[in-house]
Amino acid sequence: MAVASSTPAMARKSDRNQPMDINSGKQEGSLDDKTPTILSGGVVIDQGSLHAEASRAEIRSRGGDISQVVLTGSPASLQQQMDDGSPMSAVASRIDYNIATDTVVFTGKVSIKQPRGTLSGERVVYNMTTGQVTSGGEGNGRVQMRIMPKNAAQAPAKPAPAKPDPAPAPARTDGAEGN
Repeated sequence: MAVASSTPAMARKSDRNQPMDINSGKQEGSLDDKTPTILSGGVVIDQGSLHAEASRAEIRSRGGDISQVVLTGSPASLQQQMDDGSPMSAVASRIDYNIATDTVVFTGKVSIKQPRGTLSGERVVYNMTTGQVTSGGEGNGRVQMRIMPKNAAQAPAKPAPAKPDPAPAPARTDGAEGN
């Protein structure tokens, strides 16, 4: 999910072809197209490099395949590796992933972080097909972004300067040898 960079980093496409592993305290519903499956009690979802946690999840299917996943919590969180290998993490009150339209809508105290920058606001819409991100605040809310210089995001942290070696002991002038 490219949030604050000039070149979009796309969510890892291969994750979508991986099995979805779900762990929760409670599950209600069926995995058919008629009713959503409701999960609650500390929901954890893993699919490839994607890891999500929420208080509640609602999973809908269409034609036997998952069509929408809605995560809610205080906050709901999502971590994923992008196609370029960079990490992305996001938190929001609600994360709505519509698989049919390939869009993710984050709402409520949204904070998204990547090595190239951060984005926060009340609502962020990410189109996974195009990489387009649209964000805005509700009411008097504002969007806040920080974009890191490309070389700063990719450069490894500089090591701390080495401490100088202690000064050698002065040479003895009385003819005796040191230790």
